[in-house]
Amino acid sequence: MYPKTRKAIQSLIQEGIMPGASYAFIEGNDVQHYLDGLAAIFPEEEAIKPGLLYDVASLTKVMMTTTVILQLIEEGKIAVDDPVQQHLLEYSSSEVTIRHLLTHTSAINGYIPNRDALSASELKQSLVQLPVGENRGKEVVYTDTGMILLGFIIEKIEQLPLQQVFNKRVLQPLKLEDSTFEPTDVNQCAPTELHPKRGLIRGEVHDPKAFVLKGHCGSAGLFSSLKDCLTFAQMMLNKGESNGVRVLKEKTVEGLLKDWTPTGDLWRSLGWNLKGNKDHPILFHTGFTGTFILIDVLEQKAFVFLSNRVHPKSHTPTYLEKRDMLIDIYLKEKRKEQN
Repeated sequence: MYPKTRKAIQSLIQEGIMPGASYAFIEGNDVQHYLDGLAAIFPEEEAIKPGLLYDVASLTKVMMTTTVILQLIEEGKIAVDDPVQQHLLEYSSSEVTIRHLLTHTSAINGYIPNRDALSASELKQSLVQLPVGENRGKEVVYTDTGMILLGFIIEKIEQLPLQQVFNKRVLQPLKLEDSTFEPTDVNQCAPTELHPKRGLIRGEVHDPKAFVLKGHCGSAGLFSSLKDCLTFAQMMLNKGESNGVRVLKEKTVEGLLKDWTPTGDLWRSLGWNLKGNKDHPILFHTGFTGTFILIDVLEQKAFVFLSNRVHPKSHTPTYLEKRDMLIDIYLKEKRKEQN
């Protein structure tokens, strides 16, 4: 299945863009899994094995935070155009809404001086006081800040630590038994960066804000396996249901297949990015560590890709160019297979 895409992945591994990858294609009821390359190359080479856990980074945003926010919207506990201040009283701006956060159109300036030196409480205080620029609602600027604020809102509404909410509302219902925020066996995790201060990061979240905020971060922190990410993707393809368990309403998932930005023309959904066009939108999201999910609800197809491309060092500009080329190859090959 998808030989050109597979060949492109193998080329990326041979070029040293990433040590290896665990990935799969969904075509209706047919699912094919692949493991290529290595799980680690430092301090020694390790083979990829089934069930390997990856730090999925910003896939946490869509798999966890966005899913829970959509559930709260379904339950009437929150509305997409509610001001953030309505649910997070300490937030500084009265103009930013839930929609702005979900579509990355809030114009929040996310720069925090000495961020990595702050405690969790100091970082949270800084995040809720960040200034808002003039282009609110007018342009998409991707940032972690919106999803972190949404995580704080979830905690206010549910009166539980965020990761407990994720367990209750997503991980347990979908039986994502591999997935965790606190891996107990680091050897089951793909290592990420060889960090100048933290050393080789393995079994701990790579993202610096999530590392400080621990169990209260809505932007990153999830470790997951290919199997569990596929279960999540199949739930989305099945419009909110998995193995008889409904996590989202069918109309909620169908409703994601449109532009939700305030202007209606910036091509971003709630939480999710969009590929394709208005006649054929495809849900899409990436993670900094080398992960992405493409979900074509209309065609019942998906591409789930997990790698640890930041291991042992991150070469982001080169990786982003190669990743985008890989996605283009897949989308072209998908269209040809359809025809």
